[in-house]
Amino acid sequence: MMAVVPASSLKGRLLVAAPGLVDPNFDRTVVLLLSHGEEGALGVVLNRPSGVDVLDPLPAWSRLVATPSVVFVGGPVQQDAVIGLGQARGEPLADLWTEVSGRVGVIDLSRDPDEVGGHLDEVRLFSGYAGWDQGQLEGEIDAGGWFVVDAEPEDALSREPDGLWRRVLARQPGQLALYANYPADPSNN
Repeated sequence: MMAVVPASSLKGRLLVAAPGLVDPNFDRTVVLLLSHGEEGALGVVLNRPSGVDVLDPLPAWSRLVATPSVVFVGGPVQQDAVIGLGQARGEPLADLWTEVSGRVGVIDLSRDPDEVGGHLDEVRLFSGYAGWDQGQLEGEIDAGGWFVVDAEPEDALSREPDGLWRRVLARQPGQLALYANYPADPSNN
């Protein structure tokens, strides 16, 4: 398995957990990188919905939340922190938005949802995040733990997050697409 790490930032790209990644926090996950640079990287797991309804922690945002309307487990780091991703409706206002990729960006959850709502189609809330120190992510990619692929606009707010890992892999060119059918437990094969 060959992993290519671009010299430039991976911000806005997806990390798809390789079948051999044994960390239970990341088994069959798809992570959207919100930032990546010399200091390290930060992202959110897109396919781990929790059982916590958005009404519990942030009721004011519930009318803007994408289906399924639950808080997602963004990763194992600072699970008491909440990160909001939004999909812009046209040009978002710079002071409520940090673009990640195209129309998807991190929103300022301290703002009034009524003020922000007119600029966003949907929002997804994440409890915690995935984080890597300087060089750590690159090492994991080089070791074959992650596939780095381009994100599509619908990935961040997928209405069917449980199938995201398979769908993202299946759309990849060449042999990488074959991993979409990799069994959860190869010993049962």
